[in-house]
Order: sequence, then C-alpha cells, then structure tokens
Amino acid sequence: MSLDMHLKAAACLWACTSAASPADSPSRIVSADLCADAYVFALADRDAVAAVSWQAGQTVSAAPDWALDLPRANGEAERLLALEPDLVVFGPSGAGDAARFLGRAGIEHVSLQWGEDWSGVIVNLRAMGEALGEAERAEVLVLTLEDRRTALARRAEQRNRQPSVFYLSVTGGAAGAGTLVDEAIRMAGGRNAAADAGASGWLAADAEWAFRVDPDLIVTSYFIDGYATRNNTGAQHSAFRRLLANRPRIDVPAAVWSCAGPALMDAAEQIAEALDQLEQGA
Repeated sequence: MSLDMHLKAAACLWACTSAASPADSPSRIVSADLCADAYVFALADRDAVAAVSWQAGQTVSAAPDWALDLPRANGEAERLLALEPDLVVFGPSGAGDAARFLGRAGIEHVSLQWGEDWSGVIVNLRAMGEALGEAERAEVLVLTLEDRRTALARRAEQRNRQPSVFYLSVTGGAAGAGTLVDEAIRMAGGRNAAADAGASGWLAADAEWAFRVDPDLIVTSYFIDGYATRNNTGAQHSAFRRLLANRPRIDVPAAVWSCAGPALMDAAEQIAEALDQLEQGA
C-alpha cells in the first residue's frame, strides 16, 4: 500500500472514531512547530497538550519541564495523524501538504500569522486563544504584556538620550529594520544601529559592520545556546572581537526570540535593563 493510501486510511479511521465525541475546547492539542510551541505553552492547559514540536528541549526552545516528556511532532501528515489530535497548531509556514489529510480526518488546524512586530504577537495571541478555547486567558495575557510595554516606554522617557544598540549573532549576522530584534530594541527605548545605517531585514555575515556602527550597547545571541553551526564569524572574526571587547554587551537567550512570540517582551526588558545601567553609569 502506498504512503498516500496509508494516510487516507488513517484519516478515515480517525474521522470515524472522533466524530462521536465533539468537545467545546480541544483536549488533544499538537504543536507542530517551534513558533507554535510558544503560543501553546502560553495559553493551553498542560493536560490538553498531547505533543510538542520536535525542537522542544533544544536550546532554542523555551519548553517548560512538563513538556519535555511529551511526544514530538513535525509537519508530516502521517506523524500528526498517529498522534490523534483534535487540533494541530502550525507556525507561520502553515500546514502544507498535511492540511488535506487533516481536513479529511476532520481534524482542526490553525497556523500562526507571519509577523516580526509586536502587533503581530498580539494578533496571534488572540487568534490562538480563540482556537484553543482560551480567549479569556489570551486577553488577560495581552493586557499584562501591554502593561509591561507601557512600563518600558516610561523607562525610556526617563533616560537622557536614546542609546544605539547593535545586534550580532554568532554567525556574524545582524538585524536591520523590520525584524523582531529591531522591534525589541525599539520597545526597550533604543535605536537599532544597523537600521540607522540604512539596513533592513536579516543581514548576512559581514565584518564591515564592525566599522560601520558605533553602538552604545551590543546585544549578542546564539553565542552559547543557539543552533549548532560551524559558522561562528560573529564570535571569531577579529573585527567583531575588537568591537565586542570595547563595548558593553549583553547576551539574550536564543529561546527568547527564536520566533516573534510573547517572550519577545522578555528580550525587550533585558535590553532595557542594560540601557538603564548604561544611563546610571554615565
């Protein structure tokens, strides 16, 4: 029997067995993506989570301890059907080919909207709250996060100036305007040095950035807790090493902003704390 026929048979079986027991809220939620994990962990009851993404437990994941023993999921239809979910949550890349098999089985699925700004996080929180049957919990979280964002703005107003911040990843990449890093820097009350230099989007490794910017603070990430990589230009290139040696620096944990999720606020607050210390030191 072909894989496609196996999937059709599994979809039919699951549709038949699950149709008799509808529920107001999903009780077997499967997260198929690292970005989806962040929203599921923030909003779902742990007893309702049946599986988490294959990246849970890696250094780029903020999975809580209770999630580490759960089965792992990915975007493959056969794996998802085997987990017998009543809701599958995908990241911004969507369900892909799995959508038709999930639909055939009567399994609901929802995907995050793509976005790297704070408004996108709020939109996704509310949408996920509706999908998970946790709209009230999502709204409470939104209000809490917005209060924290207001507090960041007040802290920024109390500083004498708006410091320049440069982001450097272990690969030597930087982040210009329109990235989640840029959003966190601006939420913290800083100026993105790369954006000020005219850059937008995610930037490939280029040691010339060490000479183009004169930041007050350097934010590094993935230096000690990121993806395994042989490309460590950001850590090893002499120009970047000199820049790092001569500027205040903080390292934001990779799990905080592997995707634009609620934890982006944590990154902004960490940057704001460093900017406050710069102000006090000045």
